[in-house]
Amino acid sequence: MLIRDAEIHGQGTADLRLEGRLVTAIGTLQPRAGEPVILARGGALLPGLHDHHLHLAALAVREASVFCGPPQVSDRDALIGALSQPGEGWLRATGFCESILGGTLPDARMLDTIVPSRPLRMQHRTGRMWFLNSLALAELLDRGPAPPGLERENGHFTGRLFDEDRWLQQTLGSTPPDFAATSSRLAASGITGITDLSPRNDPAMARHFAAQRAGGALKQSVVLGGALSLASAQQQDGWRLGPAKLHLHESALPDFEQTSAWITQAHDQGRGVAVHCVTEVELVFTLALLEAAGSLDGDRIEHASVVSPELAARLADLNLKACVQPQFVAGHGDRYLAEVETRHHPDLYRLRSLQDAGICLAGGSDAPYGSTDPWAGMRAAVQRRTAAGVPFTPEEALTPEQALALYLSDPLDLSRQRRIAVGEQADLCLLDRTWQEARGRLDSGDVRMTIASGRVVHQRIDQTPGQRLASAEPAAA
Repeated sequence: MLIRDAEIHGQGTADLRLEGRLVTAIGTLQPRAGEPVILARGGALLPGLHDHHLHLAALAVREASVFCGPPQVSDRDALIGALSQPGEGWLRATGFCESILGGTLPDARMLDTIVPSRPLRMQHRTGRMWFLNSLALAELLDRGPAPPGLERENGHFTGRLFDEDRWLQQTLGSTPPDFAATSSRLAASGITGITDLSPRNDPAMARHFAAQRAGGALKQSVVLGGALSLASAQQQDGWRLGPAKLHLHESALPDFEQTSAWITQAHDQGRGVAVHCVTEVELVFTLALLEAAGSLDGDRIEHASVVSPELAARLADLNLKACVQPQFVAGHGDRYLAEVETRHHPDLYRLRSLQDAGICLAGGSDAPYGSTDPWAGMRAAVQRRTAAGVPFTPEEALTPEQALALYLSDPLDLSRQRRIAVGEQADLCLLDRTWQEARGRLDSGDVRMTIASGRVVHQRIDQTPGQRLASAEPAAA
């Protein structure tokens, strides 16, 4: 395949040839007989974007569920409307926020007034809690004993289920979802690779990822993080072993010595650790762990939601990387400013100051808990405004080039930027305009074609047949 007249990222205008999975030539190139030719017409050709933190199975399941959170659902009447779905079987809903009900967490009795005639399970926006109506509660308890995370009050189950996803899946006999539709949507934004950081990823889930890749449903290359047991899985084409994931909860921090030993086990596997830190306490705990156990190149902080300058210096001293979600400022910034202690506001979702402290940053979506659109993440990193237009620590803003770089990091070495070069894997994102034009928009609608491992996995369909990018331009025999 030959791409002609492309503005190659960091190099200027040239032609580029792909053979198999690799870039094999860059320069002024002539088409070969029968070679497909893509006319870039001066459009920017970028390395394919990488989402460095998402949960693909949860994302695929969510997209088949009813969304019932802000801003689409903002009060009780809107919640009733969202949950008024036809059918008789299980109803699965996601994204609930207690602000919808004036700060109240629903119980089974309240949900019975909204969905009385079919089993309902509704997930909290954090992903840590499910709310069950009475029919759902009765069906689950009929299948097996109650788990520790099923709340009781005065001897009765409330229908609130905490941190029991595995029990819920096993009790319902759930199987991992198909990734095809979700993968196609990611490709449409120029995403050619993902790092899945679900803490329960294990050899069984690795086999599912491998099967989805082999069958063509999953178009992106995959770095799979998760449990220590993943190291024993047979790595197959399409996924590589990523960091061991530690998901901390400030309200129930794990035993320090046991967790330090767990980190040592991960390091002994040659793996970094990826630690979920959304509070200052969680970050302090993590830094103490890594100072005690020793840090490894590849250790990383996920979210880095609250980082004071003093903690940033400790991160840098340990050579820790950070995976950030810039779009959280745009999506949730108004709530953060209203609910988070004022003293923490300057420390929320830092970007520029972390880079200035010498901390390497990469961008992720945390989907399904954040938007999968990397261009929205870039815009948020540059604009630093809430949904209501309120400036949110604007001194933390990045340039468009720095924002793009968040999604160009090598997923196995966040300190290295991927580039378009001969011998590199052909993961590419072609825009319909120059970078100079695109940098002022940072809009996923500018993505014209996505190529992953040398295969066209997305092409825009709003062009005339004569302009369609994947059409072959016959070369002289």
